[in-house]
Amino acid sequence: MMELQLNISPRTEKPLDLPGIMRAITVNSARPRYTFMVLDLIARAAGREGVAGPHVRDGGQMVPIREWLSTVIAPSATRHHLRKSTAQGVRRRMEAQGLLPDDIAEAERLVESEVANRVRASGMTAVSRAVSELVRAGLIRRHYQGYRVDHENRGAQRLAVYTVPAPVRSVLERGYAA
Repeated sequence: MMELQLNISPRTEKPLDLPGIMRAITVNSARPRYTFMVLDLIARAAGREGVAGPHVRDGGQMVPIREWLSTVIAPSATRHHLRKSTAQGVRRRMEAQGLLPDDIAEAERLVESEVANRVRASGMTAVSRAVSELVRAGLIRRHYQGYRVDHENRGAQRLAVYTVPAPVRSVLERGYAA
């Protein structure tokens, strides 16, 4: 069995527990709560095998895991005032370019669609950053699958696959209750 190496300091010889996971995340992440949420979602998507991706079932369709994570987390990260200012900026830009129809309801639908696209793109960047922090902490491993062969590097139509080591899955399944 592969030894789990957490990237925390100072290194303790205690068995892995939830406080140890939180310590590893805190040491390696600028946004530990968000990063823990990403870890928990990946672990749940990974199931018993411990592997999540490259696609996850979302309703009746299969979507790339990074897109799924972004969509699932988006409601928790929405700040009404930021979304409102983004919508105002999108509306001004679309008006200036003459892209808004006269129908108010249709114009609002177009603006909301563009805002949702921007939030999703921003969310996927945030998910990628959180995953990189989890990899650095030693709590997950990442590789890419895609068009031709499994590959360590991204690009060339390859999608992320995340592996959650058994000790981490065990702690997340068990929780902190003694």
